[in-house]
Amino acid sequence: MPLSTDSVSLLAPATVANVVCGFDVLGFALREPNDEMHLRLTDEPGVRIINEDEFDLPTEPTRNVAGAALLAMLRVAPEVTGVEVRIRKTIRPGSGIGSSAASAAGAVVGLNYLLGNQFSKAELVGFAMYGEEVASGVRHADNIAPAIYGGVTLIRSTIPTPDVVPLDAPPLFVTVVHPQIEVKTADARRILKQDVPLRDAIRQWGNVGALVAGLLKHDYALIGRALEDVIIEPVRSILIPGFERVKEGSRAVGALGGGISGSGPSLFMLSQTEATAQAVAEVMRRTYEQLGLAHFVYQTTINPTGCQNLPA
Repeated sequence: MPLSTDSVSLLAPATVANVVCGFDVLGFALREPNDEMHLRLTDEPGVRIINEDEFDLPTEPTRNVAGAALLAMLRVAPEVTGVEVRIRKTIRPGSGIGSSAASAAGAVVGLNYLLGNQFSKAELVGFAMYGEEVASGVRHADNIAPAIYGGVTLIRSTIPTPDVVPLDAPPLFVTVVHPQIEVKTADARRILKQDVPLRDAIRQWGNVGALVAGLLKHDYALIGRALEDVIIEPVRSILIPGFERVKEGSRAVGALGGGISGSGPSLFMLSQTEATAQAVAEVMRRTYEQLGLAHFVYQTTINPTGCQNLPA
């Protein structure tokens, strides 16, 4: 297949994974923040990574999430000799809003564009999961899928290949706070219990089903009731200062609910109105100011498109 062009620039979005009760199976894309990426085909074999930010991430392709994803893709794209990728990250590594997924997803979406979009979105998820394995040791897709598909996604399975279900959703406002501490995904996975009591599993299944139903029915009350996690949150929340204060304070000003974004330390809350989302942002700021912790607050909405090309 002839190549469509030799370079592309794109935005790769932050994402919220798990969405409280949907550990490793639910996620949604955010309108901001976004990483900016530029890919260029080269005659030099392999992948070259150039970082244009201050985070000092590895440039060895096998140790870089974008590099690992591209190497997986190049194995089945013999018409490409090499790729150079420049990455300017604004999604801070270790933030819990899909920094590694943005790089991996943006890399494969960009290369797919250069290849004339010969791979499906599900296939791109499969390639990008190699990047997530570099970041966390596990090929999970709950950040990758929404970054590529946009909107809200359900990952039914990743074995043998990704089975991703895009979900309709009503208008939702998202408020995210990123306290300036680092929680590594691999560490956050390591502390999780490997055995779950049946009563907890049943309650969690009910919440996941109810959340999906609430999104599809545009039932805000049901969405709020379903935003409950009895398995992961009780363990991971101890890693995040101010967690209960943010959660209780946000509910008190009208948020539908929320919790830990990915493995943390970021917390997210969903609201039905922009005014409520603004009130939630104030709760978040006040909480971390009182705790004396530096923090970033993002007030945004769900990104319906995922990775998006920038005009040439």
